[in-house]
Amino acid sequence: MNNTKEKDMIDGFKKFISRGNMIDMAVGVVMGSAVTSVVNAIVDSLINPLIAMVFGKPDMSGLLAFTFNGATVSLGAILGALLNFLVIAVAVYFFILVPINKFRDMTDAMLVKAKLKQEEDEKAKEPEVSPEERTVELLAEIRDRLAAADHDLTLTKKQAIAPNNP
Repeated sequence: MNNTKEKDMIDGFKKFISRGNMIDMAVGVVMGSAVTSVVNAIVDSLINPLIAMVFGKPDMSGLLAFTFNGATVSLGAILGALLNFLVIAVAVYFFILVPINKFRDMTDAMLVKAKLKQEEDEKAKEPEVSPEERTVELLAEIRDRLAAADHDLTLTKKQAIAPNNP
């Protein structure tokens, strides 16, 4: 009995791992790690040297720093973190979201185009009926319905006139 519970637990774990959500999450973690290394390279190689040229310090951590009752408040570190956040946001937007949205739009357009083509093909398969032929068909249908209604009405009148014989 213990062996069956363990097997069920392992099978459940396999199903959980093989679900798309878990794989997507793993891909997201790997992509996040890659974006972090790219952003760190941009900050270390491009932004920090620009900060050093403007402020004379290698990074923003020492800027606008002051001590208050023995605690150091570094507004430069906060500004540096905000700058890193903005660089990450821009990198994620332009290098991940824009291409994904472009791809999604392209696939949606292709699906719409394929559906329209399928509808056109189905419409082309239908025999072409002239307006006069369609009018004749509709008039014949109306005539047939009126005749059926008249027949039903005649039967109803006959039933109403006939005496009830038990």
